[in-house]
Amino acid sequence: MASISAAILGCAGTTLTAEEVAFFRDVKPWGFILFRRNIESPDQVRALTAALRATVGRAEAPILIDQEGGRVARLGAPHWKTYPPGRAYGELVANDPLVAREITRLGARLIAHDLLSLGVNVDCVPVLDVPDPKGHEIIGDRAYGDTPEQVATLGRAAAEGLLAGGVLPIIKHIPGHGRAMSDSHLELPVVKAKLAELEARDFAPFRVLSDMPMAMTAHVVYTAIDRSRPATTSKKAIRKIIRESLGFDGLLMSDDLSMKALSGDFRQRAKDSLAAGCDMVLHCNGDMAEMKAVMSGVGKLSREARRRVQAVMGRLVKVPEPLDVAEARARFDAAFEGRFA
Repeated sequence: MASISAAILGCAGTTLTAEEVAFFRDVKPWGFILFRRNIESPDQVRALTAALRATVGRAEAPILIDQEGGRVARLGAPHWKTYPPGRAYGELVANDPLVAREITRLGARLIAHDLLSLGVNVDCVPVLDVPDPKGHEIIGDRAYGDTPEQVATLGRAAAEGLLAGGVLPIIKHIPGHGRAMSDSHLELPVVKAKLAELEARDFAPFRVLSDMPMAMTAHVVYTAIDRSRPATTSKKAIRKIIRESLGFDGLLMSDDLSMKALSGDFRQRAKDSLAAGCDMVLHCNGDMAEMKAVMSGVGKLSREARRRVQAVMGRLVKVPEPLDVAEARARFDAAFEGRFA
Protein backbone atom coordinates (compact mmCIF):
# COMPACT_ATOMS: atom_id res chain seq x y z
CA MET A 1 0.00 0.00 0.00
CA ALA A 2 2.96 2.30 0.55
CA SER A 3 3.43 2.71 -3.22
CA ILE A 4 -0.20 3.60 -3.99
CA SER A 5 -0.88 7.18 -5.10
CA ALA A 6 -3.74 9.23 -3.65
CA ALA A 7 -5.64 9.47 -6.92
CA ILE A 8 -8.50 8.00 -8.93
CA LEU A 9 -8.12 8.42 -12.69
CA GLY A 10 -10.09 7.90 -15.89
CA CYS A 11 -9.05 6.54 -19.28
CA ALA A 12 -9.84 7.82 -22.75
CA GLY A 13 -11.62 4.98 -24.54
CA THR A 14 -12.95 1.44 -24.52
CA THR A 15 -9.46 -0.11 -24.40
CA LEU A 16 -6.21 1.09 -22.87
CA THR A 17 -3.53 2.63 -25.04
CA ALA A 18 0.10 1.67 -24.59
CA GLU A 19 0.74 5.13 -23.14
CA GLU A 20 -2.04 4.69 -20.57
CA VAL A 21 -0.76 1.27 -19.52
CA ALA A 22 2.75 2.63 -18.99
CA PHE A 23 1.46 5.73 -17.16
CA PHE A 24 -0.82 3.85 -14.78
CA ARG A 25 1.95 1.33 -14.01
CA ASP A 26 4.24 4.21 -13.19
CA VAL A 27 1.97 6.38 -11.04
CA LYS A 28 -0.10 3.56 -9.45
CA PRO A 29 -3.39 5.32 -8.71
CA TRP A 30 -5.57 3.86 -5.96
CA GLY A 31 -8.43 3.39 -8.40
CA PHE A 32 -10.12 4.25 -11.69
CA ILE A 33 -13.45 5.65 -12.88
CA LEU A 34 -15.50 4.74 -15.96
CA PHE A 35 -17.72 6.97 -18.11
CA ARG A 36 -19.93 6.35 -21.14
CA ARG A 37 -16.97 6.83 -23.46
CA ASN A 38 -15.44 3.72 -21.86
CA ILE A 39 -18.50 1.51 -22.30
CA GLU A 40 -19.53 -0.51 -25.32
CA SER A 41 -20.64 -4.01 -24.26
CA PRO A 42 -20.47 -6.25 -21.17
CA ASP A 43 -17.51 -8.28 -22.46
CA GLN A 44 -15.63 -5.13 -23.42
CA VAL A 45 -16.18 -3.54 -19.97
CA ARG A 46 -15.05 -6.72 -18.22
CA ALA A 47 -11.89 -6.73 -20.34
CA LEU A 48 -11.27 -3.04 -19.57
CA THR A 49 -11.70 -3.39 -15.80
CA ALA A 50 -9.33 -6.37 -15.83
CA ALA A 51 -6.78 -4.40 -17.87
CA LEU A 52 -6.98 -1.41 -15.52
CA ARG A 53 -6.38 -3.60 -12.47
CA ALA A 54 -3.48 -5.33 -14.22
CA THR A 55 -1.68 -2.00 -14.60
CA VAL A 56 -1.56 -1.52 -10.81
CA GLY A 57 -1.28 -5.20 -9.89
CA ARG A 58 -4.23 -5.22 -7.46
CA ALA A 59 -7.14 -7.58 -8.09
CA GLU A 60 -9.54 -5.51 -5.96
CA ALA A 61 -8.38 -2.06 -7.06
CA PRO A 62 -11.47 0.18 -6.86
CA ILE A 63 -13.20 0.86 -10.15
CA LEU A 64 -15.86 3.54 -9.86
CA ILE A 65 -18.84 4.53 -11.95
CA ASP A 66 -21.72 7.03 -11.68
CA GLN A 67 -24.73 4.74 -11.97
CA GLU A 68 -27.43 6.69 -10.16
CA GLY A 69 -30.29 6.10 -12.57
CA GLY A 70 -32.19 8.72 -14.52
CA ARG A 71 -30.00 11.23 -16.33
CA VAL A 72 -26.82 10.16 -14.51
CA ALA A 73 -26.24 6.62 -15.71
CA ARG A 74 -23.20 5.36 -17.57
CA LEU A 75 -24.74 1.97 -18.36
CA GLY A 76 -27.90 1.81 -20.44
CA ALA A 77 -29.82 0.12 -23.21
CA PRO A 78 -29.49 -2.20 -24.97
CA HIS A 79 -27.19 -4.11 -22.62
CA TRP A 80 -28.32 -2.84 -19.24
CA LYS A 81 -31.59 -2.06 -17.45
CA THR A 82 -32.76 1.53 -17.09
CA TYR A 83 -33.21 2.72 -13.50
CA PRO A 84 -35.19 5.72 -12.28
CA PRO A 85 -33.72 8.92 -10.81
CA GLY A 86 -33.67 9.32 -7.05
CA ARG A 87 -36.81 11.48 -7.04
CA ALA A 88 -38.90 8.60 -8.41
CA TYR A 89 -38.13 6.54 -5.30
CA GLY A 90 -39.10 9.46 -3.10
CA GLU A 91 -42.45 9.77 -4.85
CA LEU A 92 -43.33 6.25 -3.70
CA VAL A 93 -43.43 7.56 -0.12
CA ALA A 94 -46.97 8.86 -0.61
CA ASN A 95 -48.18 5.26 -0.75
CA ASP A 96 -46.07 3.63 1.96
CA PRO A 97 -42.73 4.85 3.35
CA LEU A 98 -41.61 1.29 4.08
CA VAL A 99 -42.29 0.24 0.52
CA ALA A 100 -40.34 3.23 -0.79
CA ARG A 101 -37.38 2.25 1.37
CA GLU A 102 -37.61 -1.39 0.28
CA ILE A 103 -37.76 -0.52 -3.41
CA THR A 104 -34.88 1.96 -3.11
CA ARG A 105 -32.75 -0.74 -1.52
CA LEU A 106 -33.86 -3.25 -4.15
CA GLY A 107 -32.99 -0.89 -7.00
CA ALA A 108 -29.50 -0.39 -5.59
CA ARG A 109 -29.12 -4.13 -5.05
CA LEU A 110 -29.97 -4.72 -8.71
CA ILE A 111 -27.52 -2.02 -9.81
CA ALA A 112 -24.83 -3.69 -7.68
CA HIS A 113 -25.56 -6.97 -9.48
CA ASP A 114 -25.09 -5.24 -12.85
CA LEU A 115 -21.86 -3.56 -11.76
CA LEU A 116 -20.21 -6.50 -10.04
CA SER A 117 -20.67 -8.66 -13.12
CA LEU A 118 -18.52 -6.13 -15.00
CA GLY A 119 -15.78 -5.84 -12.40
CA VAL A 120 -17.00 -2.48 -11.09
CA ASN A 121 -16.95 -2.39 -7.28
CA VAL A 122 -17.75 1.25 -6.37
CA ASP A 123 -20.83 3.31 -7.30
CA CYS A 124 -20.96 7.09 -6.79
CA VAL A 125 -24.32 6.79 -5.03
CA PRO A 126 -26.24 7.92 -3.00
CA VAL A 127 -26.79 11.60 -3.73
CA LEU A 128 -27.53 13.12 -0.30
CA ASP A 129 -28.05 16.68 -1.48
CA VAL A 130 -31.32 18.29 -0.35
CA PRO A 131 -32.52 20.46 -3.24
CA ASP A 132 -33.53 24.05 -2.67
CA PRO A 133 -36.51 25.21 -4.77
CA LYS A 134 -34.37 28.13 -5.97
CA GLY A 135 -31.27 26.00 -6.51
CA HIS A 136 -29.73 24.97 -9.81
CA GLU A 137 -31.27 21.97 -11.56
CA ILE A 138 -27.95 20.09 -11.56
CA ILE A 139 -29.27 18.22 -8.52
CA GLY A 140 -32.99 18.35 -9.28
CA ASP A 141 -34.52 14.89 -9.68
CA ARG A 142 -31.28 13.22 -8.61
CA ALA A 143 -32.34 13.94 -5.03
CA TYR A 144 -34.52 11.38 -3.23
CA GLY A 145 -36.84 14.05 -1.85
CA ASP A 146 -37.25 17.60 -0.61
CA THR A 147 -36.57 17.04 3.09
CA PRO A 148 -33.42 15.98 4.93
CA GLU A 149 -35.33 13.12 6.55
CA GLN A 150 -36.50 11.68 3.25
CA VAL A 151 -33.10 12.07 1.62
CA ALA A 152 -31.34 10.41 4.57
CA THR A 153 -33.80 7.52 4.80
CA LEU A 154 -33.73 6.61 1.12
CA GLY A 155 -30.04 7.42 0.79
CA ARG A 156 -29.28 4.86 3.48
CA ALA A 157 -31.51 2.31 1.77
CA ALA A 158 -29.58 2.77 -1.48
CA ALA A 159 -26.23 2.49 0.29
CA GLU A 160 -27.34 -0.69 2.04
CA GLY A 161 -28.46 -2.23 -1.26
CA LEU A 162 -25.08 -1.55 -2.84
CA LEU A 163 -23.13 -2.90 0.13
CA ALA A 164 -25.23 -6.06 0.19
CA GLY A 165 -24.35 -6.60 -3.46
CA GLY A 166 -20.61 -6.26 -2.96
CA VAL A 167 -20.33 -2.67 -4.24
CA LEU A 168 -19.12 0.28 -2.16
CA PRO A 169 -21.30 3.41 -2.02
CA ILE A 170 -20.02 6.99 -2.07
CA ILE A 171 -22.12 9.66 -0.36
CA LYS A 172 -22.11 12.90 -2.31
CA HIS A 173 -21.70 15.86 -2.49
CA ILE A 174 -20.57 16.46 1.08
CA PRO A 175 -21.46 18.71 2.87
CA GLY A 176 -24.32 19.54 0.46
CA HIS A 177 -24.83 20.86 -3.09
CA GLY A 178 -28.61 21.33 -3.09
CA ARG A 179 -28.64 25.03 -2.25
CA ALA A 180 -26.11 25.95 -4.97
CA MET A 181 -27.41 28.38 -7.57
CA SER A 182 -25.07 27.24 -10.33
CA ASP A 183 -23.55 24.07 -11.79
CA SER A 184 -20.07 23.38 -10.40
CA HIS A 185 -19.16 21.66 -13.67
CA LEU A 186 -19.27 25.13 -15.24
CA GLU A 187 -18.57 27.67 -12.48
CA LEU A 188 -17.98 28.01 -8.75
CA PRO A 189 -21.25 28.11 -6.75
CA VAL A 190 -21.32 30.38 -3.69
CA VAL A 191 -23.84 29.60 -0.94
CA LYS A 192 -24.49 32.47 1.49
CA ALA A 193 -26.87 30.72 3.90
CA LYS A 194 -26.24 30.95 7.63
CA LEU A 195 -24.47 28.06 9.31
CA ALA A 196 -27.54 27.15 11.37
CA GLU A 197 -29.60 26.84 8.18
CA LEU A 198 -26.96 24.66 6.55
CA GLU A 199 -26.66 22.44 9.62
CA ALA A 200 -30.42 21.92 9.84
CA ARG A 201 -31.07 21.14 6.18
CA ASP A 202 -28.10 20.72 3.85
CA PHE A 203 -25.69 18.94 6.16
CA ALA A 204 -28.23 16.76 7.98
CA PRO A 205 -28.31 13.71 5.66
CA PHE A 206 -24.51 13.53 5.67
CA ARG A 207 -24.49 13.46 9.46
CA VAL A 208 -27.01 10.60 9.44
CA LEU A 209 -24.90 8.60 6.97
CA SER A 210 -21.52 9.52 8.45
CA ASP A 211 -20.82 5.81 8.95
CA MET A 212 -20.55 5.22 5.19
CA PRO A 213 -17.14 4.14 3.83
CA MET A 214 -16.58 6.93 1.27
CA ALA A 215 -17.68 10.48 0.51
CA MET A 216 -17.18 12.91 -2.38
CA THR A 217 -16.77 16.62 -1.75
CA ALA A 218 -18.79 19.50 -3.14
CA HIS A 219 -17.02 22.17 -5.20
CA VAL A 220 -19.12 24.80 -3.40
CA VAL A 221 -18.15 27.84 -1.32
CA TYR A 222 -20.13 28.18 1.91
CA THR A 223 -19.46 31.72 3.09
CA ALA A 224 -20.51 30.85 6.65
CA ILE A 225 -17.54 28.45 6.77
CA ASP A 226 -14.91 29.76 4.35
CA ARG A 227 -15.50 32.87 2.26
CA SER A 228 -12.91 32.12 -0.41
CA ARG A 229 -12.45 28.37 -0.85
CA PRO A 230 -14.88 25.63 -1.93
CA ALA A 231 -15.26 22.69 0.44
CA THR A 232 -12.90 20.56 -1.67
CA THR A 233 -9.93 22.83 -0.96
CA SER A 234 -11.02 24.31 2.37
CA LYS A 235 -9.35 23.11 5.57
CA LYS A 236 -12.15 24.76 7.54
CA ALA A 237 -14.87 22.92 5.64
CA ILE A 238 -13.16 19.55 5.78
CA ARG A 239 -11.78 19.61 9.29
CA LYS A 240 -14.41 21.61 11.17
CA ILE A 241 -17.53 20.57 9.28
CA ILE A 242 -17.02 17.24 7.48
CA ARG A 243 -14.74 15.58 10.02
CA GLU A 244 -15.82 17.19 13.32
CA SER A 245 -19.39 18.44 13.01
CA LEU A 246 -20.68 15.74 10.67
CA GLY A 247 -18.48 13.03 12.19
CA PHE A 248 -17.40 11.53 8.88
CA ASP A 249 -14.22 9.47 9.32
CA GLY A 250 -14.39 7.51 6.06
CA LEU A 251 -12.33 8.01 2.92
CA LEU A 252 -12.86 11.51 1.56
CA MET A 253 -12.30 12.10 -2.15
CA SER A 254 -12.57 15.28 -4.16
CA ASP A 255 -15.13 15.69 -6.88
CA ASP A 256 -13.61 15.83 -10.37
CA LEU A 257 -10.62 18.19 -10.50
CA SER A 258 -11.37 19.07 -14.12
CA MET A 259 -14.64 20.82 -13.21
CA LYS A 260 -14.58 24.56 -13.83
CA ALA A 261 -15.56 25.42 -10.26
CA LEU A 262 -11.90 24.96 -9.33
CA SER A 263 -9.19 27.42 -10.31
CA GLY A 264 -5.45 27.11 -10.83
CA ASP A 265 -3.52 24.54 -12.81
CA PHE A 266 -4.11 20.84 -12.26
CA ARG A 267 -1.02 20.34 -10.11
CA GLN A 268 -2.21 23.07 -7.77
CA ARG A 269 -5.78 21.78 -7.66
CA ALA A 270 -4.50 18.38 -6.57
CA LYS A 271 -2.11 19.82 -4.00
CA ASP A 272 -4.77 22.14 -2.57
CA SER A 273 -7.35 19.34 -2.25
CA LEU A 274 -4.95 17.03 -0.43
CA ALA A 275 -3.58 19.82 1.77
CA ALA A 276 -7.12 20.73 2.81
CA GLY A 277 -7.76 17.20 4.03
CA CYS A 278 -9.01 15.11 1.12
CA ASP A 279 -7.58 11.58 1.24
CA MET A 280 -7.83 11.17 -2.52
CA VAL A 281 -8.25 13.28 -5.65
CA LEU A 282 -10.45 12.39 -8.61
CA HIS A 283 -9.71 13.22 -12.24
CA CYS A 284 -12.24 11.89 -14.71
CA ASN A 285 -11.81 12.88 -18.34
CA GLY A 286 -8.86 10.68 -19.29
CA ASP A 287 -6.86 13.56 -20.79
CA MET A 288 -3.26 12.44 -20.51
CA ALA A 289 -1.72 15.90 -20.23
CA GLU A 290 -4.12 16.82 -17.43
CA MET A 291 -3.53 13.52 -15.63
CA LYS A 292 0.22 14.04 -15.74
CA ALA A 293 -0.21 17.51 -14.27
CA VAL A 294 -2.52 16.16 -11.55
CA MET A 295 -0.10 13.41 -10.63
CA SER A 296 2.77 15.88 -10.35
CA GLY A 297 0.87 17.30 -7.37
CA VAL A 298 -0.11 13.96 -5.81
CA GLY A 299 1.99 11.95 -3.43
CA LYS A 300 1.50 8.53 -1.91
CA LEU A 301 -1.35 7.81 0.46
CA SER A 302 -0.97 9.54 3.81
CA ARG A 303 -0.97 7.50 7.01
CA GLU A 304 -4.58 8.48 7.70
CA ALA A 305 -5.57 7.71 4.11
CA ARG A 306 -3.96 4.26 4.37
CA ARG A 307 -5.97 3.58 7.52
CA ARG A 308 -9.16 4.67 5.81
CA VAL A 309 -8.38 2.65 2.67
CA GLN A 310 -8.03 -0.48 4.79
CA ALA A 311 -11.37 0.24 6.45
CA VAL A 312 -13.02 0.88 3.09
CA MET A 313 -11.80 -2.35 1.54
CA GLY A 314 -12.93 -4.20 4.64
CA ARG A 315 -16.51 -3.16 3.83
CA LEU A 316 -16.47 -5.09 0.54
CA VAL A 317 -18.39 -8.30 1.10
CA LYS A 318 -16.79 -11.34 -0.48
CA VAL A 319 -20.09 -13.12 -1.10
CA PRO A 320 -23.00 -10.83 -2.05
CA GLU A 321 -26.41 -11.23 -0.47
CA PRO A 322 -28.41 -13.88 -2.43
CA LEU A 323 -30.56 -12.41 -5.17
CA ASP A 324 -33.12 -13.98 -7.47
CA VAL A 325 -32.56 -11.50 -10.27
CA ALA A 326 -35.67 -12.31 -12.30
CA GLU A 327 -37.94 -12.13 -9.25
CA ALA A 328 -36.28 -8.96 -7.98
CA ARG A 329 -36.61 -7.19 -11.33
CA ALA A 330 -40.25 -8.20 -11.63
CA ARG A 331 -40.96 -6.81 -8.15
CA PHE A 332 -39.03 -3.63 -8.93
CA ASP A 333 -40.84 -3.07 -12.23
CA ALA A 334 -44.20 -3.68 -10.59
CA ALA A 335 -43.51 -0.98 -7.99
CA PHE A 336 -43.06 1.55 -10.79
CA GLU A 337 -45.85 0.07 -12.92
CA GLY A 338 -43.39 -0.73 -15.69
CA ARG A 339 -42.30 2.87 -16.23
CA PHE A 340 -38.62 1.96 -16.05
CA ALA A 341 -38.76 -1.61 -17.37
